Amino acid sequence: MRKHVMYIFSLLATLLLLAACSVEPKPIPYGEANCAHCNMTVADNRYGAELVNDKGKAIYFDSAECLAALVNEQPEQEEKAAFLLVTDYTNPNQLVEVKEAYFLQSREMPSPMGMFLTAVADKATAEQLHQEHGGRLLDWNQVVLAVKNNEKLD
Repeated sequence: MRKHVMYIFSLLATLLLLAACSVEPKPIPYGEANCAHCNMTVADNRYGAELVNDKGKAIYFDSAECLAALVNEQPEQEEKAAFLLVTDYTNPNQLVEVKEAYFLQSREMPSPMGMFLTAVADKATAEQLHQEHGGRLLDWNQVVLAVKNNEKLD
């Protein structure tokens, strides 16, 4: 009986260790975390972003443009990342892979760092926001380039 208890205990401990080391996105702790790029408090739950590295450590950003700036400055971070995520503006509790997100750059939708970049999860929503607010639609690669070139709207 004692061997069975020890075996079950060892198995549970192993499972807990594996769960603790899993590489998964984490909820962004709005109001508590500071942006890894600009050091501002990550406060607006419509614009947060997250990089989860290959070891499972989550790094938080207050906007897509701060995440893009880090990618421009340290491309190896993107290459080694398990996840690069942005918040869906229309569903702030949903994180979307940057390569699957659609971005609107519109003066009518100010983001925390002044590049007016808003991310959404689907194309139809992006097109609707574009019709309502003007601006331009971008994919992730275009966002990274726009941030690199400091393409703010006039």
